[in-house]
Amino acid sequence: MRRFSYRATEQKTGKHIKGSIQAESERAAGKLLIDRGYIPDSFKEEGSGLASKLNKVTTKDKLLFTRQFATLIGAGLPLANSLRTVSEQTQNKSMRAIIEEILADVEAGKSLGDAFAKHPDVFDKVYLSLVRAGEVSGTLDDSLRRIAAQQEKDAAMMSKIRGAMTYPAIVLVVIIAVVIFMMVTVVPQVENLYDDLGEELPALTAFMVAMSAFAAQFWWLMIIVMAGLVWGFLQFRKTKTGISFFATFKLNVPIFKGLFQRLYMARFARTAQILLATGVPMLDTLKISGDAMNNVTVQKSVDEAAERVQAGKQLSDSLKGKDYILPLIPQMASIGEQSGKIDEMLGKAAQVYEDELDEQIKAISTMIEPILMVFLAVVAGGMVGAILFPIYSLVNNI
Repeated sequence: MRRFSYRATEQKTGKHIKGSIQAESERAAGKLLIDRGYIPDSFKEEGSGLASKLNKVTTKDKLLFTRQFATLIGAGLPLANSLRTVSEQTQNKSMRAIIEEILADVEAGKSLGDAFAKHPDVFDKVYLSLVRAGEVSGTLDDSLRRIAAQQEKDAAMMSKIRGAMTYPAIVLVVIIAVVIFMMVTVVPQVENLYDDLGEELPALTAFMVAMSAFAAQFWWLMIIVMAGLVWGFLQFRKTKTGISFFATFKLNVPIFKGLFQRLYMARFARTAQILLATGVPMLDTLKISGDAMNNVTVQKSVDEAAERVQAGKQLSDSLKGKDYILPLIPQMASIGEQSGKIDEMLGKAAQVYEDELDEQIKAISTMIEPILMVFLAVVAGGMVGAILFPIYSLVNNI
């Protein structure tokens, strides 16, 4: 699909308008405008340069689109008109281009689900499944509201986790900056003082002087090594082994493992609840919910449970005893199977884990602060001791 800026005249009112549209060609763009009741005046193809890359679709853009689209569909506005109205109100150019491409596909006779599926980077499997289920059942507005609610909960959880990590990151940056400043400016002065007096440096100070001298002489080598390590780390994370390693590491790392385990369980239960409530079959629900967790280690356990469900076992029995599936999930699934309300019970389990997640984030934030302060005191104390100790020694020897 190509994107064109256009100027056109509305056939009924004669009003001049301008905008942009997605189409395979300029001729196709003109036909789309004519079908919408406009007379094309001029076209200009838009490029895909730096501005386009910077104008990425954010979670907020997608959430706003979903809410507006659901409201218009719920009000009884036809699908194409709803998409066109949302497109006109969308400020983000990239999001507007995607909506216009979806509109073009819908007007060409494609289903809404297939039109959304052409943009997997923006609309994930959960989103697509709920759109397709809503389209088939005639409850598209309800499905879109569920999607928006899920997006809001995910965004809120991730925001809390990022917030908890911000303070430690700032403290670590400050520690590194202090160490670099001391090594570059203060330590060499201490070395010069001892050289002038012909005294021998204490062991700790001598070590720091050697490190400072090495950094001053081979800074370029250190930059190359650090860049190589970062590049290697990023490449390793993309490999199958790296993805599996970091997925398991998150679930077992001290202090944070409980947080990540509850995060994935909350995400799994909430996604499964929404999919089941919208009418998505159980096996498809398990597959999509496993993907939605974004952790291959937990996903493997869910996939194994799905195989057992396919073989005829109940969901609760299939999930019970699986690695990294916390006990509350199969317990609530069992209650749901007995009452015929699995989706509601999974929703309650999700709420429990979301509440526990909030408490754990607060607890971790409270715990990290004193640990970081002690670490900062040790580093700063070591640096100050390495500088002041030799000065005091010189004073005492005078």
